[in-house]
Amino acid sequence: MDFTTYQKRFTEKATRQKMSDSDIADCLEYANVLFKNNVVTVYNTSHLSKLVGIRKAYIKRASIYTKSYYRSFEIAKRNGNPRTISEPLPNLKVIQDFILEEILNKVTVSAFAKAYKKNSSIKENVRYHVDQKIVLSLDIQDFFSSVSIEMVEKVFLDLGYSELLSDLFSKLCTLNKCLPQGASTSPYISNIILKGFDKKIADYCLDQNIRYTRYADDITLSGDFDTGTAITLIEDELLKLNLSINRNKTKVMTRNMRQVVTGIVVNEKIQVSGKERNKLRQNIFYLKKFGLLDYIEHEKIKFNNYLYHLYGKLSYIVYINPKDQEFIDYKIYVK
Repeated sequence: MDFTTYQKRFTEKATRQKMSDSDIADCLEYANVLFKNNVVTVYNTSHLSKLVGIRKAYIKRASIYTKSYYRSFEIAKRNGNPRTISEPLPNLKVIQDFILEEILNKVTVSAFAKAYKKNSSIKENVRYHVDQKIVLSLDIQDFFSSVSIEMVEKVFLDLGYSELLSDLFSKLCTLNKCLPQGASTSPYISNIILKGFDKKIADYCLDQNIRYTRYADDITLSGDFDTGTAITLIEDELLKLNLSINRNKTKVMTRNMRQVVTGIVVNEKIQVSGKERNKLRQNIFYLKKFGLLDYIEHEKIKFNNYLYHLYGKLSYIVYINPKDQEFIDYKIYVK
């Protein structure tokens, strides 16, 4: 629906409900801004309640007593350390999914942001950095937990929503006043917040003939360049957002080193690391030697569907390098 049609229908309905001409004008002026930004028109909490099909009282409680509307649990990171996942309860998830689909996904983010977008992937991220003289990898420290509720509120204010609604949306999308790992809205909000940062770094890199991508909290630059200058610029720009890099994870990788981007080797072609490949080779070897049941018992494997787990890992390797015949054969064997 274009704004002219919306304006006509809204005016007719508002007039029947005895709304004053000045109130109608105010509403349409407000809605016009949201239309221009291609996001859904929401006037207040009651209107949001009707749009999502959830009672107003629930929305208000979920925005005030947020801790009671999440289920938290831990999963292991790649390095074995625990990561806390905070999963919203079903009705809050419905609200967050509505905010994601009808508001956040309508916002264009940087082309250099490769995570949390349709038609983008980790493979899309790494292919830009294959066979480069230098690869610089940096990690944003405590990314989601460093994105404050005030930063989230600004996202909605900038789109044209009222202060009351922007405050409500920000509370519905945060936990403990920051982005929770597990909410559907968190990833795309982070991309929106870093849109200006991405532009600043990308402009610098284009000028210096450097390749740049960002995959969530993983920042990668590659080419032939002064890494010190680039790191300083990135730190300065992140500081403007009250963010910082994790210095322990900063890596400068030259051609004579194994160059790894988001866990994938990019020296000459993109491929999962030799360590991971060797581990899976060993799994397949013992699986063939002992058979599934004896192997699971011997290795004390606790996965209920171990073959599906193994098949998923093999599929990932083949996805990264579809010409890897060795692992294609392993996939066929496991299947």
